[in-house]
Amino acid sequence: MKNQYGITNSNKTIFLFFIYCVINFSESFAQSIEHRAEWPQITNATKPWTRFWWHGSAVNEIDLKINLEELKNCGIGGIEITPIYGVKGNEKNDLSFLSNKWFQIFEKSLEFGKEMDLGVDLSNASGWPFGGNWVTDEDACKEVKHKFYTLREGEFLNEKIEFIQEPFVRAVGHEVNIDQIKFPINRNENLQELALDQVRFATKLPLQTLNAYDKSGKKIELTNNVDNEGKLKWIAPKGEWKLIAVFQGWHGKMVERAGKGGEGNVIDHFSESSTKNFLNYFDKHSEGFDISGIRAFFNDSYEVDDSQGEADWTQLMFEEFKNYRGYDLKDYLPALFGYDTEENNKRVLCDYRETISDLLLDRFTYVWRNWSRKYNSIIRNQAHGSPANILDLYAASDIPETEGITPIRIKMASSAGHVTGKSLIACEASTWLNEHFLTKLSDVKNNIDRFFANGINHIVYHGTPYSPVNEKWPGWLFYASVHFAPTNTWWSDLKILNDYIANCQSFLQSSKQSNDILLYYPIYDSWSSKGSTMLQHFGGSKDTLIKEISELLLKEGYTFDFISDRQLQNLSLKDGKIYSGKSAYKTIIVPKSEFIPISTFEKLIDLAENGSNILFEDNMPTDISGMYNLKERQGLYSKLKSKLTFEKFKDYEACKFGKGKILKGKEIELLLDEVGVIPEALAKENLWFNKVEREDGTCYFISNWGNSEVNKWIKLNSTGKDAVWFNPMTKEIGKVLIRKISDKESEIFLKLDKGETLILQWFPNKQDLKFYPMYSSFVNQIEINGEWKIEFIKGGASLPNPIKISKLRSWTELSEELKWFSGSAKYSTEFTLNNLESEFNNLDLGGVHESAVIILNGENIGTLLGPKFNITISSDKLKYHNKLEVIVTNLMANRIIKMDKEGENYKKFYNINFAAGKKENLDFNGIFTAINWEPLSSGLVGPVILSTCKIIK
Repeated sequence: MKNQYGITNSNKTIFLFFIYCVINFSESFAQSIEHRAEWPQITNATKPWTRFWWHGSAVNEIDLKINLEELKNCGIGGIEITPIYGVKGNEKNDLSFLSNKWFQIFEKSLEFGKEMDLGVDLSNASGWPFGGNWVTDEDACKEVKHKFYTLREGEFLNEKIEFIQEPFVRAVGHEVNIDQIKFPINRNENLQELALDQVRFATKLPLQTLNAYDKSGKKIELTNNVDNEGKLKWIAPKGEWKLIAVFQGWHGKMVERAGKGGEGNVIDHFSESSTKNFLNYFDKHSEGFDISGIRAFFNDSYEVDDSQGEADWTQLMFEEFKNYRGYDLKDYLPALFGYDTEENNKRVLCDYRETISDLLLDRFTYVWRNWSRKYNSIIRNQAHGSPANILDLYAASDIPETEGITPIRIKMASSAGHVTGKSLIACEASTWLNEHFLTKLSDVKNNIDRFFANGINHIVYHGTPYSPVNEKWPGWLFYASVHFAPTNTWWSDLKILNDYIANCQSFLQSSKQSNDILLYYPIYDSWSSKGSTMLQHFGGSKDTLIKEISELLLKEGYTFDFISDRQLQNLSLKDGKIYSGKSAYKTIIVPKSEFIPISTFEKLIDLAENGSNILFEDNMPTDISGMYNLKERQGLYSKLKSKLTFEKFKDYEACKFGKGKILKGKEIELLLDEVGVIPEALAKENLWFNKVEREDGTCYFISNWGNSEVNKWIKLNSTGKDAVWFNPMTKEIGKVLIRKISDKESEIFLKLDKGETLILQWFPNKQDLKFYPMYSSFVNQIEINGEWKIEFIKGGASLPNPIKISKLRSWTELSEELKWFSGSAKYSTEFTLNNLESEFNNLDLGGVHESAVIILNGENIGTLLGPKFNITISSDKLKYHNKLEVIVTNLMANRIIKMDKEGENYKKFYNINFAAGKKENLDFNGIFTAINWEPLSSGLVGPVILSTCKIIK
C-alpha cells in the first residue's frame, strides 16, 4: 500500500531516516556557514560620526566638499550639522539660519553626503536649546511667580494684585545694560554681537489665578474679582484667610551659541502649541528644497535650567495638571508653594513635578518625533538635564544620546535603549576631555571605551568645525575641546582610532543587551523632596537618586539596566525570565525608597505571582506617591502588602508568592545570590566590559584601563563550543584558550595591557582557527641606541631642518625653534642582529609623545596611539641589517603657545569666542590663553628596546 507520496510502508522507515539525515546535514552545514568567525559588515553607521559646526553657516560649496572629503577619508561615517555663532570679520559670508540660501547649501550637503556615503543629521536649532528669532513671547519658556496675602473677617486688600517682573539681562563674555535691549528680542539687529544668554524686561506679569484659603482648607477662587488695575473687589468673610496669587513669568532664556537668524527665545517645552509653532517655521522655509536625505533631527541637552531661575510653568498648566493628575491644582496652591503640612507639601509637589515630566514627554518629545516622520526621518535626542524621568524621554527617542564620563549617566541612555530595543544608542563623545590642544588620542580611546563598556554603540565626536581650506592654521575652532579636524596634528593617526571604533561598533550594533538585572528608578522619592527649586533635573552630576546601589553593582560586576515606572508596565514573563521586548532579565531590584506608585507595586506583585523574582533593598517602600484619591490607594497598598508573608532568615526575608519570590534585605549581593544572579569576575580585575548577545552567541567587549597588565585565567558567566578573540585595533583574530567549568560558566585566559581592547565571541560550533597569540614575558632585551636621524615631515609654523642625535630625548630640548614645533617627525636608525632566538619579538618604543607609526625595513607594521607603545614583530620581518623608522606626532599645544606669546589672533569668534576648560587658562578678557604654558615633551623619548618573546600555550 502506498501513501499520498507514492511510498510503500516497507520503505517508510528508510525514507524517514533519509529525510532525517538530510535535515541534520543541512542544519549542520548551515550552522557551519552561519557561525563562522569573521568581522561584521562595516557601514557608515558603524563608523564614528561627528558634530559638524557651521560658524555663522558661512559655508560655500567648494570648501564644503573638501571638508566632507577629509572626514570621509579619515573614517568618519556621518555628520550632524549644527549652525552656531559666526566669525568676526567674516560677516558678509554668513547665511541666516533657515533662509533660502541656507537651505541651498544644506541641500548641497545632503547631495555630497549621498555621493560619499556620509550620513547627515541636522540640529533643529542654531545652537541650543530649541528656539529662534521666530519664537514669540507667547511661545517662549515660562516661569511661575506667586505672592502671599493675609486677610481677616471684614478686611479688604489695599495693595494691588500684581507682580512686576524685575529687569534682568545676562550676556556671554561682556556686560550689557537692559536699556540697550529692544523688545521683542527679534527687533535687535546686533544679536550676534550682544550674545544674549537671558533677558527679562520690567513688565507686569499676567495673573493666572487668585485663591483664598481658610484654616479648614476651604477655597474661594477670586480671580474674577480682580479688575484690570489689579484691585481686588472682595471683603473677607468670617475667619482668617490666606490669599495666593499665581503669575506667569517670562523666563527669558535665549538660545545658546546661536548663529545669524537663530538667536532669540527658547521655546516652552511644556506646550504643544509652542513646539508645533517652532517646527512649523522649519516646514514653511524648507518648502521647495529636497531634504529627504536627513537621517535624524537632533536636540542637544535640555539646558534651560543653567540660568537665573528656571522654566517651570506653561500657560495651560492648571488644565494640564487636572488632565494628568485628576484633581484641581488650584485647591492645593499652599501645598505647591510649601505653605501646607509637610505631608501635603511633598505630595502636591510630587504631582506637579510628575506633570511637568509628562508634558515634556507628550507635548515636546512625542510631538517632535511625530513631526520628523513627515521628512521620513527620526530623532536623536539628549534628554539628560531635563526636569523629567529621562528614561522615558530617552525611550521616546529613536536614537537616545548621552554625554559625559559618569557610568551612571551613560547608562541612563543605554538602559532606555536596551529596554525598548533601540538599534542605535549614541553619545556626544570626548567633550572637554582636557584643556584645548592637550588631548591625546589615547585619551579619546579611553573615553570611547568607557562609552562602549556602558552600553553605547554609536559614537558622535564633539566635534569638527567647518573651516575654509585657505584659512590660516589652526582654522576655525569651537569653544569646547576636543578638536576633531584636519588642522589637528594627530589627524592622520585618527584614522586608526576611527577604524577601531568601526570594528567595535560592528559587533555592538549587531547585538542585543545581555544584562541580568532591571534596576527600578525610584524617581518619586526625588519628586517628593523639597529641594532648592520647584523642579529637579535628572541625569546630571547632582543626580544621586540611585548612585550608591548603582556604583556597588558596577564595582562588583553585576550587569543591569535602569527601568522606569512607565517601562515596567510593559514587562512580560516567559520561561522564568523577565522580558522587555526581546531583552531578557533575571530579576528586578527596587532600591531603598519611601514612595512608589500603586500601579508600579501592582505590576511587581503580578510579576512575582507569575514567576519572577523581585528584590527590595532594605524593605518595601513605606507609602505610595501623590495626592489624588489618597486614602483609597493607601488602602489598596496595605491590602496588597498584607498578602505577602515573609519568612525571616539571618540577613534577609523571603516570601514565596505564586510561582515567584519576593526578597528584602540590606545586603543586595546576598539577595542576588539567593536568586542565582552572579557577577562577572571581569570587574574584579578592573576591566571595563560590556556583555551582549549576538546570533553567534554571547559576546564581550573587554578593555583594560586599570593600572597594570592583566595576565591570568578569568571566569565568565557564559560558554559555548568555541570562542574567538577579535582585536578591533589590528583586526587580528584567533581562538581563545578555554577551560569549561559548567554548562553556564567557563574560564578564559586573558593577557591585556593597559589601554588594550579585545572582543570575545562565543560560537555554538568549533572554529577552524589558530589560537590568538598572547605572549610571555619579554627576555633578551636589546636597546636600539645608535644614531637617530630626525626629519620633520609635517606641521609648523615651519618645517625645521633635519638633525641627528645620539641619545633620544624630547625634540623641545634640541633647539629654540623646536620648542614651538607641532607636527610629525620621522626618526630613522639602523641596527644589526647577530641571531634571532625567538619566533616573535617585541619592540617597545618607551616614551612617545604622542602617537607613532612604525616602519621596519620599509614595511608599515602598525600605528600606536598609547598609552603603551609596544608591538610584536614576527622574526621573518627582521634581518641581520635592519632599518627602523618611527613617525611621531605631538600635540597642537606647542605651536599654540608660541602664537599666544606672540599675540597672533586665532580666537576671533562671536558669542563665547574661545572659552577655557580651566579658569587658570583665561586671560584678563576671559578668553583662553596658553601664554603661561611651557613646551610639552614631544617626539620619541625612548628607550627603544627589542626583546624576544614566546606565545603562551
